[in-house]
Amino acid sequence: MLFLWLYMFYSCAGSCAGLTTRGSPAPPRAAPPLPPLLPGEPGEESSLEEQRAAPDAGSPISSFFNGSGTKRLPQAIIIGVKKGGTRALLEFLRVHPDVRAVGAEPHFFDRNYERGLAWYRDLMPRTLEGQITMEKTPSYFVTKEAPARISSMSKGTKLIVVVRDPVTRAISDYTQTLSKKPDIPTFESLTFKNRTTGLIDTSWSAIQIGIYAKHLENWLLYFPIGQILFVSGERLISDPAGELGRVQDFLGLKRIITDKHFYFNKTKGFPCLKKAEGSSKPHCLGKTKGRTHPDIDQEVVQRLRDFYRPFNMKFYQMTGQDFGWD
Repeated sequence: MLFLWLYMFYSCAGSCAGLTTRGSPAPPRAAPPLPPLLPGEPGEESSLEEQRAAPDAGSPISSFFNGSGTKRLPQAIIIGVKKGGTRALLEFLRVHPDVRAVGAEPHFFDRNYERGLAWYRDLMPRTLEGQITMEKTPSYFVTKEAPARISSMSKGTKLIVVVRDPVTRAISDYTQTLSKKPDIPTFESLTFKNRTTGLIDTSWSAIQIGIYAKHLENWLLYFPIGQILFVSGERLISDPAGELGRVQDFLGLKRIITDKHFYFNKTKGFPCLKKAEGSSKPHCLGKTKGRTHPDIDQEVVQRLRDFYRPFNMKFYQMTGQDFGWD
């Protein structure tokens, strides 16, 4: 027994040396701080504004505890255009496991810039290492200050523009406004400054947005053309998997979103997801998408096509893509 006791003593002396400092007992370890309560948990009393103002815990330990990663400024932004198909693109992209995007439009670089980057960052979803943070606000493309502001945030930000036949886009824009304000003037009367002379009213936003070449010139002062991806709104309907393939390549993502993710809804007239993000059920865009357009005088439509043609040709040259709008 004495031999066995001595053997255990000397064995412990070698193997347990790392547990204490020589000549003194190891100090007791402080318990790790408890993770902060997530919004919605019992005891969470703070308001939404307080939650947004609170600093984000970005350390690996806190990320481990809350299990949802870190908030980051977006590495990619869908900057336009209104009624081009930006909502469809965002919903399709959110199927990808490496894309995390804000659902609502932040409007930071056009309406909320004075709130600061910390406020903007706090709107973003939490991401894990290797995931891309995204947002979409279609009005950025036509906002003069937006390119400089985004460049100031990060010159490496990847930009995506969903474009659509400017005539169809203008009619879709008008249709959306008409659904909210049924008493607005007719499309035809808003299109012209003077219908007799045929002078187009470019101050009307529905017309002005579609002069893509003019807006792109402003962006090219701050970003190289290779940092901007132009997505066809028409092909997003006819070949969603093909356009999503281009987008995934541009973002440096594995091509996970393919034909198997889509089905064509004949009633709505556009593709829908077989399974949406976080759901096992099919998902189509809401009733505000795919509205029936009012009948427009074909002479007015033709005059608009003639008006946009030189701008379209210049846009094709600038982007190196023929969108086939003529």
